[in-house]
Amino acid sequence: MSSPAPQDTGHQRLWSVDEHLADVLATVRPLEPIELQLLDAQGCVLVEDVTVPVALPPFDNSSMDGYAVRTADVQGATEEFPAVLAVIGDVAAGSGELPTVGPGQAARIMTGAPLPPGAEAVVPVEWTDGGAGGGAASGMTPAATAPEGAGGEVRVHRPAEARAHVRARGSDVQAGDLALAAGTVLGPPQIALLAAIGRGTVRVRPRPRVVVMSTGSELVQPGETLAAGTIYDSNSFALAAAARDAGAIAYRVGAVADDADTLRSTIEDQLIRADLLVTTGGVSVGAYDVVKEALTSVSAGDDAAAAGNVDFRKLAMQPGKPQGFGTIGPDHTPLLALPGNPVSSYVSFELFVRPAIRALMGLPASAVNRPSARAVLTCDKPLGSPAGRRQYLRGKYDADTGTVSPVGGSGSHLIAALAHADSLMVVPEDVTSVEPGTDLEVILLG
Repeated sequence: MSSPAPQDTGHQRLWSVDEHLADVLATVRPLEPIELQLLDAQGCVLVEDVTVPVALPPFDNSSMDGYAVRTADVQGATEEFPAVLAVIGDVAAGSGELPTVGPGQAARIMTGAPLPPGAEAVVPVEWTDGGAGGGAASGMTPAATAPEGAGGEVRVHRPAEARAHVRARGSDVQAGDLALAAGTVLGPPQIALLAAIGRGTVRVRPRPRVVVMSTGSELVQPGETLAAGTIYDSNSFALAAAARDAGAIAYRVGAVADDADTLRSTIEDQLIRADLLVTTGGVSVGAYDVVKEALTSVSAGDDAAAAGNVDFRKLAMQPGKPQGFGTIGPDHTPLLALPGNPVSSYVSFELFVRPAIRALMGLPASAVNRPSARAVLTCDKPLGSPAGRRQYLRGKYDADTGTVSPVGGSGSHLIAALAHADSLMVVPEDVTSVEPGTDLEVILLG
């Protein structure tokens, strides 16, 4: 794992946010492509250009329920002097053998049905009497209940120009056209297009499998009863949800107690289903910071089965100063160890884990990070920021006015404020006070 040189600040070596992210992205490689069924490929990134094998639509077809006619036969038609045509049959969607429309004739036609030979246009049923005599029809009599509706006469009350209400063959895409380019993320509209042109499978990079685990003997699962000194585990839920939001398949592991051997064993068990491992908690300098203890000894070779290289470092940022990153196990699975405070954990995910997931998906460098904008700070008093650290403050962004306002304080435990924020305000390392009206970079979380 190659790493940019961190800053040397005397007794403490600090990495910048950009250096740490560059280290992560230099290590993570896109997953190998596989062939998947269409629905299984949703959310995946296409690795090949897909061309259209047949025109879409493959034949001229009707865009309305009505009658297929020759334009000369309805020229000058009015309600007072309708064109009276002989109905020679029905043309339904999926029809194979088609009747030929001759002079003075019409065929009932349904939306999506092929235009029969001889017909030049379609008149909507509302422009006719529907074959029932009298005024304008509101619809057709169902063929199953009145098969005689496919015969008899129809009175047409308006003229129609050539090709009226006809969808031309190839008007969507032509055979040989590029349907989807490599690098496209497959959402519902793209899946629809692939199905429409007859593709049953597609070659993609699979969605990364991300295993999220939180550590701490104080953590209790939601729904259970809190005992003295315990709190509910929110981090693993937040990060698993964030991983899904980023495009991954997320597996959440319940809180692991503060025991290095238990953690090493849990990680080893999870490697079989992980393209990326994410831990939260236990990366600082406390006596019970189990992730750092467990993975430092793993890096030193104490456990050959889960051997790896995990580096624990301090970043010039707030929140989220303590971070761990490296690879682990026989397949060198990337592992990001995040701090345990809820806001620190989530901000770290957005800055480092989400880009790693997007890189595993095979997205270009321009698409791995959240979008950002510039916004003017609106608040009652200046906001403080620690010298030498890039601070990320929760904010509420207003795109219409180009402004952003702080939500909650700067404490890394304030999860309620995070739930109401839709952005992160970025305060540069060399700024210690931000005045109202200052122009800031804003990372958009929505």
